[in-house]
Amino acid sequence: MGLLTFKGGIHPYDGKELSKDKPIKAVYPKGDVVYPLSQHIGAPASPIVSIGEKVLMGQMIAKAEGFVSAPVYASVSGTVKAIEFRRVPTGNKVNSIIIENDSENKEVEYHPKVLKELNKEEIITRIKEAGIVGMGGAGFPTHVKLSPKEPEKIEYIIANCAECEPYLTSDYRRMMEEPEKLINGLRVILKLFDNAKGYLGIEDNKQDCIEKLQELVKNEPRIEVKVLKTKYPQGSERQLISAITNRQINSSMLPADAGCIVNNVDTIVSVYRAVIEGRPLMHRIVTVTGEAINDPRNFMVPVGMNYHELVEEAGGFKQDPVKVISGGPMMGFALFDLDVPVTKTSSALLCLTEDEVAKYEPTACINCGRCVHVCPSRIIPSRLADLAENQNEETFDKFNGMECIECGSCSYICPAKRRLAQSIKSMRRTLMAKRKK
Repeated sequence: MGLLTFKGGIHPYDGKELSKDKPIKAVYPKGDVVYPLSQHIGAPASPIVSIGEKVLMGQMIAKAEGFVSAPVYASVSGTVKAIEFRRVPTGNKVNSIIIENDSENKEVEYHPKVLKELNKEEIITRIKEAGIVGMGGAGFPTHVKLSPKEPEKIEYIIANCAECEPYLTSDYRRMMEEPEKLINGLRVILKLFDNAKGYLGIEDNKQDCIEKLQELVKNEPRIEVKVLKTKYPQGSERQLISAITNRQINSSMLPADAGCIVNNVDTIVSVYRAVIEGRPLMHRIVTVTGEAINDPRNFMVPVGMNYHELVEEAGGFKQDPVKVISGGPMMGFALFDLDVPVTKTSSALLCLTEDEVAKYEPTACINCGRCVHVCPSRIIPSRLADLAENQNEETFDKFNGMECIECGSCSYICPAKRRLAQSIKSMRRTLMAKRKK
């Protein structure tokens, strides 16, 4: 039987050897710590602290505003210095709480629980109050995802252990160093869904992780390891569901519509820490890597820490980077300034040299069809890009442009070096904005 996978996809250079074999290192901010109030999909959090107030690590500093929202917690102790707009990795300016770090790390008292003593409502409440959101990049509040309309129809709880994005190794290190927390987090989620089974979907290039996880779940009737073919974008939600369940979803559906719930590794570990240990979301693992970095590795980072400080922790720049990306090379955001904070959705800081950044001018399409062959959404990127560039919204929609998952496979494979994904993404944003009005 072949490895589980999906149609399409690419095999880019993954760059993971730079950081995958180094243990996670805990780091601490030296300067001010910045907490954007919108680190998630939904309504921004609302400040509940005032300027000059002393705060402790683990203290809520902003409350959720509505069901689709998430609170924010201090990851250091110190004094509230300001509440003002600050730039975030996406380039936007977001209202933020700035805390002057006292470097004492004085903490609040946490309240651990035993899973068997908690009912479903209590589990959801603890996840909600902990401020957990999807940490793979989307930032969707986790308590909302775990509260589908018909929980009895959920059959698959999928742990996204693929980590298919090039250069990123934070999930790999988490699975190697703390696999028990991942399994325990999956157990917590499974308690919410009586008819579901848990699946750990992991690519076959992580054989050491596969063996570790298989050993941990060998006596778990409700948890199973599913080995996936190593291919990008194997970790995309739709492709992961297709590979593991053979069920399909589109842009108008939620995974729950196909009886599935998908969470990434760091999110599931955060669920364990919130529900069992009583700790809110204050830290995440960030891969700092690329040929421009002296000591590429993974760091356990307090949310709000400045990217400049992260670069210093990684030994600084070996040479000036030509391009710096928050996230991976396929779906990350290019940065023009490192003076931004780590947020709940910050997965990596990628610093590339001239040798790693190919410089090509796009030329005319040669109608080779390669973009169609690799597209995991089975659409026609070359035609959609033409429609997007000509602002033909009606035909773009007719040819299923909204089904694009923005993975960038088409741009990667295009011999004419057309910026296909960029054009399609821009048009999708335009149409989504119009539909919200």
